[in-house]
Formats: sequence, C-alpha cells, structure tokens
Amino acid sequence: MTARPTARQATPRPRSRSLRTRLLVLVTVVLVCVCAVTVLTTVLAQRAYLMGNLDDRVGDAVERDAGAAALHPELTHDLAFLDEGGRSAGLLAARVDARGDILSAAVVGQDTRPRSLSTAQTAALEGIAQDGSPRTRTVPGLGTYRVAALDAGGIRVLTGLPMDDVLDTIDGLVEIELAVAAVGLTAAGAVCAVVIRRQLRPLGRVAATAVEVSHAPLGRGQATGLTRVPERDTDPGSEAGQVGAALNRMIDHVEASLAERQRGEERVRRSEERMRRFLADASHELRTPLASIAGYAELMNRGTDRIEAGLAWRRVYAESARMRSLVEDLLLLARLDEGRPLPSAEVDMAALLAEAVWDARVTGTGHVWRLELALDGPLLVRGDESGLHQVVANLLANARVHTPAGTTVTATLETTPGTAVIRVRDDGPGIPPDLLPAVFERFTRADTSRTRAGVPEGGSGLGLAIAAAITAAHGGRVDVQSAPGRTEFTVELPVTELPPAESPLRARTAPV
Repeated sequence: MTARPTARQATPRPRSRSLRTRLLVLVTVVLVCVCAVTVLTTVLAQRAYLMGNLDDRVGDAVERDAGAAALHPELTHDLAFLDEGGRSAGLLAARVDARGDILSAAVVGQDTRPRSLSTAQTAALEGIAQDGSPRTRTVPGLGTYRVAALDAGGIRVLTGLPMDDVLDTIDGLVEIELAVAAVGLTAAGAVCAVVIRRQLRPLGRVAATAVEVSHAPLGRGQATGLTRVPERDTDPGSEAGQVGAALNRMIDHVEASLAERQRGEERVRRSEERMRRFLADASHELRTPLASIAGYAELMNRGTDRIEAGLAWRRVYAESARMRSLVEDLLLLARLDEGRPLPSAEVDMAALLAEAVWDARVTGTGHVWRLELALDGPLLVRGDESGLHQVVANLLANARVHTPAGTTVTATLETTPGTAVIRVRDDGPGIPPDLLPAVFERFTRADTSRTRAGVPEGGSGLGLAIAAAITAAHGGRVDVQSAPGRTEFTVELPVTELPPAESPLRARTAPV
C-alpha cells in the first residue's frame, strides 16, 4: 500500500546574493577585464616592436644578398655570398626566377657551411612576390621564418630569418604577464574585499537599527525611545550615510505620527470623560429641581391649606425657572459646539459694559462695583449683543457669587491695536490653584474654596463655560489669573471699527 503525500513539499528558494558578494564579483570582473586588456595591449605592442625589428633585419639582409649576388649576375644559381662573414645562424637565402620559383636555396648553420634546402623546404618558399615586403612562412624542419624576395635589376634573391626567438620572447612575455596579472588580481581582490567590507559596515549597522525598530511594540503605541542610526553613519557625503539619515528621518516621522495618534486618543478619552461627567452633572442638576417639583406637587395633592399651597406653587415655579435656565444654558452650549452662526451687529462695548455693571450692582448690593473706561471714543465690536452681554454678566455674577460681601469688583474696558480688552477684577479670596486649569470647563464649581455669599440656591457651574464659548465664537479668547486678594478675568475681542469720536470719552474711573 503506497502512502500518499499529506503536504506539498516546498521548493527551496535560491538564496539571493548579498550586496557584498555582488560588489566583490563586479569588482573582480572589472579587474579581470582591466588585466586582460593590459596583457593583450602589452603583448601586441611588444610583438609589433619585435616584428618590426625583425622585418628591418630581413630587409637589410635581402638587400645585402642582392648586392652580393649582383657581383656575378651571370651565376643565377650562385649562393657563394652565404660564405661571407657576419651571417647569423639560421639565415636562409635563395635565388629565384621571374615567376618566383626557387633556383637554389641554402641555410646558414652554426659553425658549419651553408646547407642546401630540400625540395619540401624550397616548396614552402615559392610564390613570394619580389617586392621586398616581409612575409611569414613555415619551413618544414626549420620552423617559422620571416622572408622577403627582392628583384634588383634582374638579380632576384630571397632571404629569411627565423622567428623562433621572437615567438619565444612573446610566449615568455605572455607567461610573465599572466603570472603578474594573477598575483595582482589576487592582491587587488583581497584589498577590495577588505575595503568593501569596511565600506558596507555602516549599511550593516543601518540594517541592524531597522531590525531593532521593527521589533519595537509600535502596535501598542510606543511613541518614544526608538533606536536611531548612529551619527557617524548619517554622513550625507556617502551613500550609506544618506540611507542612515533617511532612516532616521523615517523613524522621526513614525514617532511624530505615533505621538500625534496618542494625543488624538488622549483628546478622545478626555472628551469622552467630559461627556460622561457632563451627562452626570446635567442629570444631577436636573434631578434636584425635578425632585423639588415632585415633592411640592405631592404636598398640594394632600389637600394642604391655602398658605402652604401658595408656598408650594411658588417653589414649583422657582424650581421650574431654575430648570428652564439650566436647559437653556445647555442648549446654548450645544449650539455653540455645533458652530452655528450668531447674530451679527455693531456693538458699543462701553455702553454694554456699563449696563452690565449697573445690573450687577442692582443684584449684588453688598459689593462695591467700579467701572473704568480707558477710551478716547466709542469702541465697536461686531457680534451678538445679547451673547456679549451674557459674557460680561457671567463674569460679574461669578465675582458676586464667589466673593464675600464688601468685595470690590472692577470692570475695565480698554483697547489695544485691533483688540477690545474687558477685565473683571476682584479682591476676593481667589481661585484654588488646583481648580484654576479647569475653571472654564462645564460644571466646574469650587463651593468649598470660594464663598457663595447670599446665594442660597447655588449655581450650575456653566457660567464661565458659556462665557468662554461665546468669546471663542466671536474670534476672541478669555483668560484668568488668580491669587489670594486678586482675581482677574480678561476677555479679548477683535475690534471692527474705531471711528473718531465727535465728543471723546476720556479715561475715567468711577463707582457705579
């Protein structure tokens, strides 16, 4: 029974060559090509030089033989000139006819008389043009010769010199060049391997950094502390340095993106916390008047006397008004959060501030109210007059509610280039430092730190939040600075127009 395979065998993938290996192969190929070209050029140049020298010797020898044969023109087969001194061993000479056929031929021996050539040897020398140009012929038994035939006024001779010395010299040169090239290639290859290894070390460190970054728990939002490529490997003057610098920039971008994501998640988390706190606070604020209304309604259902019924109705009305005010504040904040456009008109801030301070004086008779107008003329702001009035009224009400009787509250209006500045300052106990960063958040209260003098029902903690939201909707900002004995709220609004006043308002300070 033959077992069937349960899984397909994976075909092993060939391992890719490393950059170091490919560079080494490339450098080796280049060096081999350079050495080959150098050897070939040297050999060809040396061969051309040796062949030229040999050709010159052959030309001189054939002219010499032609001159010697011209002494006896009638002897067409005479080779007696080979007996003259100064003839090198291996030189061959021949007398030829007009068709190039060999009439007689001999070769000079070493310390012996010239020896006549055989028929096969002379056959190898026939058919050479008699123009004095050297040619290469292979003579059986003698080797390769460089020969030239010359017709000098009817005297026709052929002379040749052996090429063995030249060929041996060229072969020896080739062997030497190959040996030197092999040694040079080996040395150059070793040097290149060392140099390439050292030059690629920065890339190895860059790769190690990339691997370490890839192991970082980025999925869990780790935004800091990622490994960087060392500064020595970020030199822009080298390719490896450019890669290292690019990797560092990418890591910086990754960290910045992770940090931004964390900030976004933190904002979402805080927003959700604020929403939960907002719903809890709103539920608590609404539950109190609803419970009061339900209690007084139950009291009336019991058939109480007319006095108690009237008191119950008044309390129901008061709690309903309180709940209606809270709902209206919440709806206003919701509209501001949605970015709904506000009514827009020219608002005289001096008149608006004076009116708000007068209203606060009527409500808070136990405080000292002061108004300061540091203006030379009307100060106009484009916006929602009722909304801006509510901003100032909320700041004044905050000072009235959270400071004891006898506190001096000063409202100031001044201008800077392009900005109207409203300041509400009091000399009360101040805002606790731990509450100061959240003073403009919704449902923020500090009942235990700042006394609510004369306010039995308390506030909802939305006044400053509404003031900040309305100010932001008008393109302005609100700020607070507080210390024991001095608390100052500052509202800055963009000014629409500063027309010249026909009857300027001088800077003045006066109680209201």
